[in-house]
Amino acid sequence: MVKSNHMERYEQFPHTADIGVRVYGKDMKELFENAAFAMFDIIADLQGIDAPITKNFTLDAPDHEQLLVVWLDELLYNFYTKSIIFSRFEVKELTDGCIKATASGRPVGENRNRLKTEIKAATYHGLKIEKTDSGYKVEIVFDI
Repeated sequence: MVKSNHMERYEQFPHTADIGVRVYGKDMKELFENAAFAMFDIIADLQGIDAPITKNFTLDAPDHEQLLVVWLDELLYNFYTKSIIFSRFEVKELTDGCIKATASGRPVGENRNRLKTEIKAATYHGLKIEKTDSGYKVEIVFDI
């Protein structure tokens, strides 16, 4: 379980063949930030890693669930094609169909020893964003 500012960011749950995470956020923006953090925390050891590279993202999808998968898969695409381990995420704007966000990270080359688990994609399996008493939560299954 990983916590941020007294609120749990995410926790892993058992899944037969892939990796499942339950992500929390006090609002929808934080939910998307914590989902990205969870994915990269599984991919690499983020402890103490600095983030000199920042990339801007503007993505569209029909609803929040699809937008979350598009966001995570775009970050994965950048991880695999541009070799950046992202560790910091800021959602600047989030509507029903659009996210504008930044992700900051460090080149993989200098940090290859930090890599832990290969994630192929975020999936739609059981994906449903839910409103809770303390904010939002979502369960995401990552294809490994």
